[in-house]
Amino acid sequence: MDPVIPDKLYFRIGEVAALTGIKPHVLRYWEAEFRTFRPNKSTTRQRLYQRKDIELVLRLKDLLYHQGFTIAGARKALRDRFIPEEPAPAIPPPCTPLRQQLEEIRNDLLRLRDSLGRTP
Repeated sequence: MDPVIPDKLYFRIGEVAALTGIKPHVLRYWEAEFRTFRPNKSTTRQRLYQRKDIELVLRLKDLLYHQGFTIAGARKALRDRFIPEEPAPAIPPPCTPLRQQLEEIRNDLLRLRDSLGRTP
């Protein structure tokens, strides 16, 4: 059963540990192991977790402790979960007028460089 996450914007590491039942040193270790798990840090370098971070901790806890995944297996499961099933739309070509302007500027600069390099 998932704990009720209070309606707050940020949580400190001790609060997250109490909510999830995961010790702070394990949370810090998971930060190093999972790229998707990067809580913000305050100006005093305290970790500030958001709701999405707590939900990820609960997901990791389920994968690692209840489903028996290894760290590598949990990493793969999370990666597979975030990969879209549909192919991503093609990137549109750059704006043609802007590209033409940039090419003209580039050509002007090359001509200027060449003219400065030559002595008449």
